[in-house]
Amino acid sequence: MIIKTITCHDVYNHGATLQAYALMKYLQKQGHDVEIIDYKPDYLSTRYALWLLGGRWRDRNAFIKILYLALKFPGRLIASKAKIPFDSFKKKNMSITSKRYATYKELKEDPPLADAYIAGSDQIWNTLYNNGRDPAFYLDFAPEGSRKIAYAASFAVKEILPEYHKFVKSMIENIDFISVRETSGIEVLKSLGIDRGNHVLDPVFLLDKLEWEHMAQKDFKGKYILLYDFERNPLIENFVKGVAKEKRLKIYAVNNYGKTPCADRDFYDCGPETFLSLVKGAESVVSNSFHATAFSIILEKQFYVFDRIKQDVNTRMRDLLAICGLESRLIQADTEFHRDQPFLDFKEVNEKIREYISQSKCFLDHALNG
Repeated sequence: MIIKTITCHDVYNHGATLQAYALMKYLQKQGHDVEIIDYKPDYLSTRYALWLLGGRWRDRNAFIKILYLALKFPGRLIASKAKIPFDSFKKKNMSITSKRYATYKELKEDPPLADAYIAGSDQIWNTLYNNGRDPAFYLDFAPEGSRKIAYAASFAVKEILPEYHKFVKSMIENIDFISVRETSGIEVLKSLGIDRGNHVLDPVFLLDKLEWEHMAQKDFKGKYILLYDFERNPLIENFVKGVAKEKRLKIYAVNNYGKTPCADRDFYDCGPETFLSLVKGAESVVSNSFHATAFSIILEKQFYVFDRIKQDVNTRMRDLLAICGLESRLIQADTEFHRDQPFLDFKEVNEKIREYISQSKCFLDHALNG
């Protein structure tokens, strides 16, 4: 079967890249001809773009625009080094359509031909962002008669703002097979009057531990705790410093949003393969990242996960931890937490998650072949 997938695949983020790769790779292993649609509208192209204006800056006068870009240019030029390993990974590992689509209109008028189209995974339906308000991520471009499937789409929030209810409902109702990544997503669907939703796991769980370890080939000397923090949260920094001191570990940081001052080694410009290798080699992982949490579970690493404080997108982590019976690993700003948590035994975790992986694969098989 010819399948085209669509997701936020090229935004220079480790989780986004690896989930897109995982769904593509799993489907290819099932014998399908799979490509990721190279959909890259402006709002997904601002990261590391040297001269691109985003958000409110587009409406400013010419002088303000020039001043803003001049001030941003040195930092953007340095940070743009992080593009290189991501572009290399994409070229080496990902099957992408030959045509790039810069607008929904382009995609709607000339969609790549396929028997089935799959939207997902990651936060493609998060209406706090532009992608959650874009018909492309609801497969509205797919030709009539083709199969339209949502796999592990994430709202990332517990409820959608009322002004987006009508749009989201109308879009999702036209999808033939619907699955979401979080159990809370089922409740969001129900709030829209949609009761055909299925709960599945993020695509990274479709590939097993050995497959990911094979990709994580880099070796790092010494014992370290891995820090992945999107928000420069002082609570996380203090926690990591405390653990590192108690256990005599170095602090390694991976975050391609900028350097981390408390880190002994900083991998802020690394790509997906180095990210996986760092998780694999860590004594423990501390993050506020969904995919850092997911890979800690897959690679059986000790970990702690913090609530995000700047954006309420924590249902992703909470739902995943609940599935695995690991709610105790979540640290919230208003709760007391002790660093001496019990050592995680992943035998029980793997038994719990194995059933969900099987259900996720069954959903895809039914949606494609049923």
